[in-house]
Amino acid sequence: QVQVVESGGGLVQPGGSLRLSCAASGDALSYYDIGWFRQAPGKEREGVSCIVGKAGDTYYTGSVKGRFTIARDNAKNTVYLQMKSLKPEDTAVYYCAARRFVGYGRSWSDGASFAYWGQGTQVTVSS
Repeated sequence: QVQVVESGGGLVQPGGSLRLSCAASGDALSYYDIGWFRQAPGKEREGVSCIVGKAGDTYYTGSVKGRFTIARDNAKNTVYLQMKSLKPEDTAVYYCAARRFVGYGRSWSDGASFAYWGQGTQVTVSS
């Protein structure tokens, strides 16, 4: 089974950028859907972005479209989330999660369908 570990969080000013990494071990990421989720204090967890299966189709929640980019490096077995034009409302703990690719029938933002989770990395956007 795959294990995933996030890194790259930190404190950034509004309008700044960060790149989160989700490094995998135990299996090739190309066989999995990789999702980024976030949870802010007092709020429910939400799906931020996902890259699906070997074809690498990408999905984003509306509030990050045009600002965040998800990408996969198969050689490094790593998925990245490039975040630009960050806003205070992007502040949250960001989690990387994986589920085995079985087709396109499942919602990309359904966190309950992801079996493998990282420990999370804090992103704080503040001046």
